Amino acid sequence: MHRISTLRVSPICLGGNVFGWTADPANTEAILDAFLDGGGNFIDTADVYSAWVPGHRGGESESLIGGWLGHRGTRDKVVIATKVAKHPIHRGLRPANLKICLDGSRRRLGTDVIDLYYAHEDDAHVPIAEWVGAFDQMIRHGSIKHWGLSNFTLARTQEVIEVATSEGLALPVAVQPGYNLVHRGEVETSGLGAYCVEQKLALVPYYGLASGFLTGKYARGEQVHGARAGRVKTYATDEGFAVVDEVVAIADDLGVEPATVALAWVRQQPGVVAPIASVSAADQLPAILAAAELKLSRSQVNRLTKVSTPFC
Repeated sequence: MHRISTLRVSPICLGGNVFGWTADPANTEAILDAFLDGGGNFIDTADVYSAWVPGHRGGESESLIGGWLGHRGTRDKVVIATKVAKHPIHRGLRPANLKICLDGSRRRLGTDVIDLYYAHEDDAHVPIAEWVGAFDQMIRHGSIKHWGLSNFTLARTQEVIEVATSEGLALPVAVQPGYNLVHRGEVETSGLGAYCVEQKLALVPYYGLASGFLTGKYARGEQVHGARAGRVKTYATDEGFAVVDEVVAIADDLGVEPATVALAWVRQQPGVVAPIASVSAADQLPAILAAAELKLSRSQVNRLTKVSTPFC
């Protein structure tokens, strides 16, 4: 187990963005059961999941997780992270909005306390001291244990830390950026990763598998289909497939799945505590969980780092 402040978390975080979307309720429960049985305990969701699906309003993922927690009696065995600010009806970081959203997330998750509560995106219309103060009050009231930042630039992350420090407010403990072998600039080129290491902020990156692209399931020249096709198309370039080729080659050498190698590379980067990965069926989980144990050699890390340099 790794640590995010007082939280003990597994080295792989299970992404809940697919719950109620590409994973139906039965598959969701099977995935959660298998993740827990496989040694995982860190689950990530958000109040906006999955509002993009026709007929959904947001909160579907939280409700499915909450139902599982309730009838499996597993609340004390897991660390739950959820996020606020991107719900289509309750967008932004106004303190009054944060209270409404927190109450909704706690109700859907069936828990009094959320372990890690992220600001899902920045809100330039609300003074930092106001919304950071709201997170501080949530901690003081026992509604959340810790809070973090998701999708914040380096400059704004620095500003948040400065304001929280000067105001004597609770500091964030985790940062959640997009980060994988074909999307490195947000963490590396920007300097965000180095800053998080300096400030001892846990990096919990999402899209560890680049929406499935790094699993090797897509081939050159084929038409990309599926729920994530739009995002995958941005990676399906000569440079992108060169990265996949290297991932697959190392996976073959090690006798593991490409997804295991791709996630292991992220996990071994400076400051990373637990990369987030999601699956739509329980039989996809072993490859994800195996990344918690796989230790790539320095040579293997360097090979992957070199071939993915165009994505810095």
